[in-house]
Amino acid sequence: MQSLAMQHEAEQRQHEDRLRARADRRQTVELITGAVVALAMLGAGVYVAPENGWLSALLCGPSLLALARVFVLRQSGPEDMRAVSLAGRLATNAVIQVQQPQQPQPPQLPPVL
Repeated sequence: MQSLAMQHEAEQRQHEDRLRARADRRQTVELITGAVVALAMLGAGVYVAPENGWLSALLCGPSLLALARVFVLRQSGPEDMRAVSLAGRLATNAVIQVQQPQQPQPPQLPPVL
């Protein structure tokens, strides 16, 4: 009877060890995935910065931090989404102000002599 109890305890310890190892692997994969996504977003933001400042602001701003928080800490709150939304609106408004069409200048006629 005692040998069955010891065998059961050994199996239970092995099972717990497997669960712990699986959780560690999952956490490592999530951490690596978060790092890859964050680096990709940061690289893309730097790459598109000269042509599209608003897209760069979206890629490198609060959305980058929110995604990193989701992948690494496995949590997200409404304040993250508010920050991402606000950054998106600000970037969009900034690009609209910059890209507003200016009134064309009337052609200058040479002075009549």
